[in-house]
Amino acid sequence: MTSVHETAPPVPVRRGGDGRRVRPPARPMSWAMLSRALAVPLILGLVCFLPAVIAAQPGTGVRDTAYWLQLVLTCYAGARLATMILSTGRRLLQGVFWMFVYIAMGVAPFAQAVIGQTPTPMVGPRSDLVTAISLILVGCAAFDLGALLASRRPLRRRTAARSGSGPATAHRIRLRLLVLLAFAASGYYVLKLGGPAIFFTSRQEISATVAVSSVASSESNVGSAFLKGFGTVPALLVLLFYTRRLVTSRRARHSPSTVLVWLALAILNIIVNNPISNARYWFLTVLVSLLFTAFPSSAAMYRSVLAMGVVGALVLFPYADRFRYDDAGYRPVQSSSVFEPLATKDYDQTVMFANTISWVDTRDHTYGRQLAGSALFFVPRAVWSGKPEDTGVRVGQWMGMNMTNLSAPLWTEFWVDFGAPGMVGGLALIGYAAARTDRRYALAVSRDGPGPGSVLAIAAPLIAGYTFILLRGPLLQSVGKLAIGALCLLLVTSFRGRGGPRTR
Repeated sequence: MTSVHETAPPVPVRRGGDGRRVRPPARPMSWAMLSRALAVPLILGLVCFLPAVIAAQPGTGVRDTAYWLQLVLTCYAGARLATMILSTGRRLLQGVFWMFVYIAMGVAPFAQAVIGQTPTPMVGPRSDLVTAISLILVGCAAFDLGALLASRRPLRRRTAARSGSGPATAHRIRLRLLVLLAFAASGYYVLKLGGPAIFFTSRQEISATVAVSSVASSESNVGSAFLKGFGTVPALLVLLFYTRRLVTSRRARHSPSTVLVWLALAILNIIVNNPISNARYWFLTVLVSLLFTAFPSSAAMYRSVLAMGVVGALVLFPYADRFRYDDAGYRPVQSSSVFEPLATKDYDQTVMFANTISWVDTRDHTYGRQLAGSALFFVPRAVWSGKPEDTGVRVGQWMGMNMTNLSAPLWTEFWVDFGAPGMVGGLALIGYAAARTDRRYALAVSRDGPGPGSVLAIAAPLIAGYTFILLRGPLLQSVGKLAIGALCLLLVTSFRGRGGPRTR
């Protein structure tokens, strides 16, 4: 038995040809040393410096309970985001969750509280805003609790011999069929809108073209949603699969057919998934999923996405709607401060939660009706006459707003249906699922993972990118593309232990 006081074995001494000692080559700085060097400035920057700079901005905001609760939420989310960035493992879903909370429900609402202006008016009493911020804090704590419970439960890695099935991988033949489906669906989408040129004009022009097409109707948006969904999602998915094959397989990189298919898919995605013709949140999904797929083992890329995402959301995102309207309808942002657009554009999640609380107070909780409408999104209103509308739309109509394309964050969706208990339980479940998925993703991209055709190695980055849309809401608008993506993954998924070829 080795003594606890036993010293480490001596390092062999290297000597040159003249008998003199040779200094061993310097080791590169490890991430552990680098993370310790970055930990203090990163935490101070997210938790202290940025909130302090915002608090020093001139404005007419009231320093009341809502202000201080918002400051606490901003610091809490900043600390959790710093933890995700400095983590030794890549926690894709949890990292994106805390990045969204820090930006959209922390920094931006805090700037609104200081400046005294919100992008959407608050129609209820100030106490509803206090309740909304408190519930957001409780929901964040529930998410953390769910993630903690998931970390305490060990992962069980089944073997094909013992369970009869192995990790989910992409069936080679069915993946090729999905490629054909992607080209066919995207090609039909392009032809239906009049050719590739319209995808480089503006979203306003595309929406007008879809509105006059035969797939849209005044009673239902299901037809146009399916047209856009199948025209964009399969193309992105097969691009991710082929990107992973090229990144992880030397054989694929030396295969001319694989490279040519990847180039054709890249061109197709430039047409249907570019930032001009798509909403900003969907392009974020495309960008984040591609980066995480192309650099599956890069800790630097993971941390860069989270860190630079904060800068991009604060500086670039409010101005990234340049292509929402044509030249006649575009109104550039006029601001004297970098924080002013945060108070006047886009980030209305917290104030819309407060408005939703006011709306529920005038009626009652819907007890699952709104979530049922989201789950059955594919049912046309001609068949289901009482199908619920988007939560954001319903609250906007109650507020008397002309423009009802308003956000309904996930906290709001749970609150409308089931109140505080449902919100806490729902976010705890999401935290648990996110943490489990992150751990399984780490196994999927490891050296002993299922290889280039791993379905989870594609699904996790896609969900991580789509998390922005799910958290922003409303759910009824966001579940369509998610369901199409799940259907495509289901079509190509195979298991190693069940026989059948897989990608290599």
